[in-house]
Amino acid sequence: MASAQQLHLGVALDGAGRHPAAWRVSDVRPAALFTAAHYLTHAKLAEAASLDFVTLDDTLALQPGGEEVVRGRLDALLTFAAIAPVTSGIGLVPTVTTTHTEPFHLSTAVASLDFASRGRAGVLAVPSRTDAEVAHFGRRTLPSEADAEAENAEVVDVIARLWDSWEDGAIIRDEPTGRFIDREKLHYVDFEGRFFSIKGPSITPRPPQGHPVVAVYGDSPYAHGADVVLVDEVRGARERFPDARLLAGLTIVLAETEQAALDRRRALETFAPFPHSLSFTGTPADLATELPRLAASHGLDGFHIRPAVLPDDLALFTAETVPALQAAGAFRQTYTGTTLRDHLGLGVAANQYAEA
Repeated sequence: MASAQQLHLGVALDGAGRHPAAWRVSDVRPAALFTAAHYLTHAKLAEAASLDFVTLDDTLALQPGGEEVVRGRLDALLTFAAIAPVTSGIGLVPTVTTTHTEPFHLSTAVASLDFASRGRAGVLAVPSRTDAEVAHFGRRTLPSEADAEAENAEVVDVIARLWDSWEDGAIIRDEPTGRFIDREKLHYVDFEGRFFSIKGPSITPRPPQGHPVVAVYGDSPYAHGADVVLVDEVRGARERFPDARLLAGLTIVLAETEQAALDRRRALETFAPFPHSLSFTGTPADLATELPRLAASHGLDGFHIRPAVLPDDLALFTAETVPALQAAGAFRQTYTGTTLRDHLGLGVAANQYAEA
């Protein structure tokens, strides 16, 4: 018998859940959404199930909508930096807006998260496309969608160069000679791009993973080159991204019976429609059957799970769906490595400036 495909699974920890009205039915108190403890609690659930990583959404503007939606959020990267020392296995992938953030600052912040998490950091690089974000800074006009995506790709390129600007053995701490670093192992990036130029080297040593994992959304024409691509449209995705870890976004509404799950979904829909994306409504056991089928039929490596309501759907997913996947041989029993690159099977990142 052929062995089952081993899936990769990440989970979104956004607010009270993926659905806009999740806060109205969740047991989570609204004030908790602005505490690191809220995200730590759910990251621990994901970690106990040996999931690959968690993500946290972020933008540089308030969420759209009125009084009926959650508005306001913590900084995603700083929140994950706060919970990094008190987690041990789960990958931490915050969203970072690249359009108004200097690549140098982004590279050092993500490298610092990799140090804080002992090699479990990633970054979901997302461009800005709104007038509201432009207005917060007042130093540029709104880029076209094509230019924003092209700049995002340039940022992804240059942050890897900055991570590589220190070789792994650059810190020598040679007390007899008084040399803390080997200057020959620090490198100028000397990057001249369309949107910015970077001299380097970084002020932060090369992070534990070499390259923290870089993820992007698959609606970008410049998504090639990222380690992980997150897609909502699965048809034809593997042909467009043949080399990346390809994960489909999947909103889940779970209950112990299919009817109960449908009732939960209808209750949410009385407040607001579901976001337009791939979704599943049903039992945890049926979801465990559906995930390998979807992955095999569309050439997916796994899924970016978006619980409709936290903690309800995440709790059922980790307590029942994941054990069913493990029993079927479709998901790991426990972590077999220590870094996020290990979890995703990405291998060691080569340093582009080091001599062979």
